[in-house]
Amino acid sequence: MKKDKTLSRRRFIGEASCAAVGSTALFSSLLSLRMTSTAAAAELNGDDDYKALVCLFLQGGNDSYNMLVPRNNNAYAEYKNTRNNIALAKEDLLPITSGGQPYSEFGIHPSMPELQGLYTNNELAFVSNVGTLVRPTTKKDYNNKSFLPSGLFSHSDQQVHWQTSVPQVKGSAPGGWGGRTADLLMAMNENSQVSMNISLSGVNVFQAGNEAFAYISGLNGGTEMIAYTDPFEKSAVDSLLEEHYKNLFTKTFAKNTRRFIDSSIIFNEAIEPIEINTPIPPGRLAQRFKMVARAIAARDALNMKRQTFFVKAGGWDHHSEVNNAQIVMLAEISKAIQYFRDALVEIGMEDKVVLFTASDFGRTLTSNGIGSDHAWGGNHFVMGGPVNGGRIFGQYPPLVLRSSLEVGRGRLIPTTSVDEYSSELARWFGVSSTDMETVFPNIKNFYDPLLITHPLGFLS
Repeated sequence: MKKDKTLSRRRFIGEASCAAVGSTALFSSLLSLRMTSTAAAAELNGDDDYKALVCLFLQGGNDSYNMLVPRNNNAYAEYKNTRNNIALAKEDLLPITSGGQPYSEFGIHPSMPELQGLYTNNELAFVSNVGTLVRPTTKKDYNNKSFLPSGLFSHSDQQVHWQTSVPQVKGSAPGGWGGRTADLLMAMNENSQVSMNISLSGVNVFQAGNEAFAYISGLNGGTEMIAYTDPFEKSAVDSLLEEHYKNLFTKTFAKNTRRFIDSSIIFNEAIEPIEINTPIPPGRLAQRFKMVARAIAARDALNMKRQTFFVKAGGWDHHSEVNNAQIVMLAEISKAIQYFRDALVEIGMEDKVVLFTASDFGRTLTSNGIGSDHAWGGNHFVMGGPVNGGRIFGQYPPLVLRSSLEVGRGRLIPTTSVDEYSSELARWFGVSSTDMETVFPNIKNFYDPLLITHPLGFLS
């Protein structure tokens, strides 16, 4: 970073004063309030290795059954028949194989050769048919409206449920699972004056805990002023702000303003000398990942042993032109993921970081004529050195109508819950088996964390 970009204390105070009046983004920019969670941190048995979790949220609902497609002849025929005019040509798919599924031949979207390479090199894995569940759910449960997540198929509700892992709660939820994790492990970052949770995409529920909140960074450090241009996105974010942040902001901003200013200066001084020389592809997403890599590289200066990062890529609500949109958008994702992996290798931290995707929901297998609509279970991927890559975890579902999982228009009941997916990430990050129910209140509906530590097996 050039010296003239350094954020001075006087300049920051001026900008923060304006932001306090004119930007809701600062609602989540309060410092993490210190918590006496030393017992939880002590359970890590002296493990002082650095670890970071990076959440890539594909806002709008990614059509992930065109991201990961069966190539087995019979399964592809079912896929082609169900998806009709939005199905991809078999010969265009980038081939991969996986054990543990009913067949081994799969394909990745043709715009994602970088993901194919990472998968082949065992640095990336897919997790199939993941979605929000209160407990394991059958078609009978769905028809009887039993034990279903509130606001099913709703953007705003499902975004919150993915980030909180408490899908039975309507409206204001008890923070995000990343925030609750930070509440437990905050004591590991001893003497740090910057939050464990750093967002490169403004306000989010995932990183909000009882005492932990996200520090919001711009692409060059400092705070980011968020401008929402999508009417849906703005209304959804405003709603979440009102429910999750407004009262807290009113009560605590004044007394924490000085600490917030000081932490911002510390953050910018720590990252200022950090340069990432890996060639960067075009696009804002890669720029966000560059800042994540710089913050990880500055971990010692920031006194960090644990960090979470939130990065959002919006625009996935493809009710029309889904195939044309994904050609461009999945290509950007793929190139940005490869860049982030290479940047981590440059700073020697590829074995200490796990990136995972989340999204509102999957999309209908059937076409609406020009696109796909809101659905439920979808496919995701995890990337990093600790990942048991080169395999699809979970249960890749049959892509046919009237199956035991299909509840209309190709909407699939998830066979892997967000709890199972997220808790494996949290366990690797350092949440103990005894604290797992604190972070994931529904976890015992899916497995006993005292008996099972890695329910899916995609992490070492």
